[in-house]
Amino acid sequence: MIQYALVGDIGGTNARFALVRPGSVVLEHVDTLQCSEYDNIDAACSAYFSRVGIAGIERACLAFACPVQGEVINMTNNHWHFSRTGLAQQLGLKQLKLVNDFTAMALGMLHIAEDEKIQVGAGRSLEGAARLVIGPGTGLGVSGLVKANDDWIPLSTEGGHISFAPADDVEIDLWRALVARFGRVSVERILCGQGLLNLYQILSELRGSEIVCDSPAAVSIAAVEGSDPVAVEALSRFCRILGGVAGDNVLTLGARGGVYLCGGILPRVVEFFLQSDFRRAFEDKGRFTAYMQAVPVWLCIADNPGLLGAAAALDNSEVAG
Repeated sequence: MIQYALVGDIGGTNARFALVRPGSVVLEHVDTLQCSEYDNIDAACSAYFSRVGIAGIERACLAFACPVQGEVINMTNNHWHFSRTGLAQQLGLKQLKLVNDFTAMALGMLHIAEDEKIQVGAGRSLEGAARLVIGPGTGLGVSGLVKANDDWIPLSTEGGHISFAPADDVEIDLWRALVARFGRVSVERILCGQGLLNLYQILSELRGSEIVCDSPAAVSIAAVEGSDPVAVEALSRFCRILGGVAGDNVLTLGARGGVYLCGGILPRVVEFFLQSDFRRAFEDKGRFTAYMQAVPVWLCIADNPGLLGAAAALDNSEVAG
């Protein structure tokens, strides 16, 4: 009988689960449950086991979109809260590893297939060098991968909260408007779903245009369709600022091994993104332009990179959990 392990990628809305065989990151029986339909994580896990018709799971690695240090875990964007010890007992687990969702995302980048990533511009990976993982979604996740012997260590960072540095007159105007709203302006105020809507609203005010779009998805759709000039400008500026921020993080980390772009926004606007100024802003680092031109960038379009990363973290001794 196969002794499967459970892996999970738990966000504010969805809980994604899969099973993996010993020593493997190949996902089997992938399923997605709605967090709102279950009282807590143990109920969702039990429901998943029932749906796939399996019992006797003894090992699990679950990635959560919230801090996972300490005994008690409180989800940031849904009602779930639990204790490590209690969850392990309720599910009959002998081993339970909990990791941050972007730690899992970083590890997942090492296991996506070649046809699940698109290279953006030129550049070639420097063997053994650090890699940057950055992804705009509900927030802006930033991580890195550093080689240690035969393993890759994912870095836990709060890089999404570094200060936004405007690069031209338009961005200075954006910065001033964001300061009026929020005080200090982090890059996450721009490079996330709500940030895209912030850009659109402020640019509409600056251009004297009617605010038509009322959600990040609406801005993206209008930009891709070309039906709203301000939406086009907002998404274009979003891509450009992301390029600058990603480039700054490469310089900070020395990420000459390359950059993985992930998160929920970019895969929905692939063609628009590939035609944007992302790469130009990424490379535009003055005396270090040639350095940046040599760094490869890949856009991840894989379905379940977080689950892949949870599977990779299960037996990675360098990843605490």
